[in-house]
Amino acid sequence: MVIKNVNLETVCGITSKLPENRLPEIAFAGKSNVGKSSLINGLMNRKALARTSSQPGKTQTINYYNVNGQMYFVDLPGYGYATANQQVKAQWGKLIEDYLHQSKKIRTVFLLIDIRHAPSENDQIMYDWILDRGYKPVIIATKLDKIKRSQVAKQLKMICDTLAVVEDTTIIPYSSLSKQGREEIYELLDRIMEEENEEDV
Repeated sequence: MVIKNVNLETVCGITSKLPENRLPEIAFAGKSNVGKSSLINGLMNRKALARTSSQPGKTQTINYYNVNGQMYFVDLPGYGYATANQQVKAQWGKLIEDYLHQSKKIRTVFLLIDIRHAPSENDQIMYDWILDRGYKPVIIATKLDKIKRSQVAKQLKMICDTLAVVEDTTIIPYSSLSKQGREEIYELLDRIMEEENEEDV
């Protein structure tokens, strides 16, 4: 996949009506500070289109990025930020749940998990939500550059065991520094677009 044109097309807050898009949507979910904006920027070959923040929990909207006029990258609010109050946490949850329930164009959901740590309770809730909506999430194990190569297999097994992932789940280790894992994600996106085009024929 070669990404040539990207623009932030739609931003939805808690009171916004979700757009009825005609293009396939690739959703990105993950807890605050897991590296979601860094992954999206890395895939789009942009340094700062998806806003990164030193303050976890800053993203409180659903951001739709039009990619090549072919698909949308949908950046969901980061969840699980400890110091956010209960009302804010509830709003994030409602935004994400509404999106998973209402969008008719979701083709896959990338669930980002920090490879250094066991998935949190919020990660497990999100994984179950995605499954309940009939999607089989792709696990992106972020911050790969933060651990030794010899630890990777053990950490990936811990993620799979903690989430009790379904059989044949795709899990891709990713580094925002080296971009390791990016080509595997591009190949996955290419397959999704091929399937989409076959359906349109």
